[in-house]
Amino acid sequence: MPNFLGEFDCKLDAKGRMMIPVGLKKQLPEAVAEGLVINRGFEKHLVIYTRKEWDTTVAELNELNQYEKKTREFIRYFMRGASELTLDAAGRVLLPKSLLEYAGIDVNGDVVLSCQLNKIEVWAKSAYDAELDDEPENFARLAEEVKGGAKVRRIDE
Repeated sequence: MPNFLGEFDCKLDAKGRMMIPVGLKKQLPEAVAEGLVINRGFEKHLVIYTRKEWDTTVAELNELNQYEKKTREFIRYFMRGASELTLDAAGRVLLPKSLLEYAGIDVNGDVVLSCQLNKIEVWAKSAYDAELDDEPENFARLAEEVKGGAKVRRIDE
């Protein structure tokens, strides 16, 4: 499973194409051969997966009980708009118009690619800045709530 690193400012062209930054492209060697998948995020942003990571995610969805209504609804909304991306010869990807509209991203607009472990979030720059401007007052408390119960590896182990 890849773990991506970095935050990249990009700009879409008039056709909705985005150049993959060199620093990120180096982390995506399989993208040229296997392609990428883009999908809606849980907030108003998009998420890019490697093909391998997407296949793993879909396999996990296939394990859910599809006889339950909430499961079917989740799968339906999660899969809505999922599209393959391929890099062109110039290293660009064409972002689907419907997904751009969902995320409030304008063609010719500024976007931020934010690496989040095994996926890459795509945000309208203004929305990303607003999201991070709303940083919790006490980030240490949030960390304790999220990770406090997790097993912590001690340095002397």
